[in-house]
Amino acid sequence: MSAAEQSPVRVTARQLARQRRRAAWADGWREFRTRRAGMAGLVVMLAFVALAILAPVIADPEGLEVTKATGGVLEPPSGEFWLGTDDKGRSVLTLLIWGTRVSLLVGLLATVLCMVIGTLIGLLSGYFGGRTGAILFRFTEWFLVIPFLPLAIVLASVLGPSLLTIAFVIGVTSWPSTALLIRSQTLSIKERAYLERARALGGGRWHQISRHILPNVMPMVFANTTLTVTIAILSETTLSFLGLGDPTRISWGSMLDDAYSVGAITTGSWWFIVPPGLAVVLVVLAFNLVGQALEDVLDPRLRGRK
Repeated sequence: MSAAEQSPVRVTARQLARQRRRAAWADGWREFRTRRAGMAGLVVMLAFVALAILAPVIADPEGLEVTKATGGVLEPPSGEFWLGTDDKGRSVLTLLIWGTRVSLLVGLLATVLCMVIGTLIGLLSGYFGGRTGAILFRFTEWFLVIPFLPLAIVLASVLGPSLLTIAFVIGVTSWPSTALLIRSQTLSIKERAYLERARALGGGRWHQISRHILPNVMPMVFANTTLTVTIAILSETTLSFLGLGDPTRISWGSMLDDAYSVGAITTGSWWFIVPPGLAVVLVVLAFNLVGQALEDVLDPRLRGRK
C-alpha cells in the first residue's frame, strides 16, 4: 500500500465549514417541512412567483393595450373572458397576471433595500455603542415615529411616479423596525464568549462583525425578510391605489384604483375588484406563513412548537 493511500484525507477548515453549512441547511429544510402552514404558504408563494415569471407566456402583452382591447366595457365573466373585462374592454385575467409581476418586483426590490439599510444600521448601532451607537439609535427612532403613509406620499410626489421610485420610497421608510431587531440581536451576540476570544486573539472590528456577528444575525434577517415583503406589497398597493404608482404599468394596486375610479362597486362589477384584492390577500398570507415557519425553525426557543 502506497504512502498516499495510507495517509488520511485532510479536510481544510473551509471545507469543514461548507459541510456544516450544508448540514445546517438540510436540517433546517427538514424542520421546515414539518410546518404544514409554512409549506402551504411556500406553495402559494412559488405559484405567484411562477405566474410572474411566465406572464409573457401565459398572457399576451398586447392585451394590456387599450387600442387592442376586444371586450366590452365591464363585461362580466364568460368563456372568452374568464374574469370579465375592465372599463376599457381589457381582460381582467390578463391584467391580473401582469400585475403579479409588477407587485412582486416592487415588493422584493423594496424589501432588499429595507433589509440592507436596516441590517447595516442595526449592526453598527449595536456593535459600536457609545456616541456612534446612540446617534444611529436616535436616527432610527426618529424614522420610526414618523407616520409611514404621509412620508411615503411626500417622497413619491417629489420623486415622480415610477417603479423604482415606489420601491425606493417603501424601502427607505420601512427599515427602522428591522434595524431595531438587528440591533437587539447584535447587543446580545457582542457579549458572548467567542467574541471575547476573537478580541483577545487580535480580531479587528471588521473581522468580528463579518465573521461572527453577521452570520449569527442572518437567520433573523431571512425570517424578517418574508414578513417585510408583505408590508412592501401592501404599501405598493396603497400607493398605486392613491395614484402614486407608475401609470404606464399595471399592478394590483392600480387595478383597484381603476375599479374605484369607474365605480365598479356601485355598478356591481365585482370581477374588477375581487381578483386583485384576493391576490393581495393570498400573497400577504403566504409570505406571513413562510415567515412564521422560518422564525420557528431558526429560533431554538420555538423549535419544539408546531
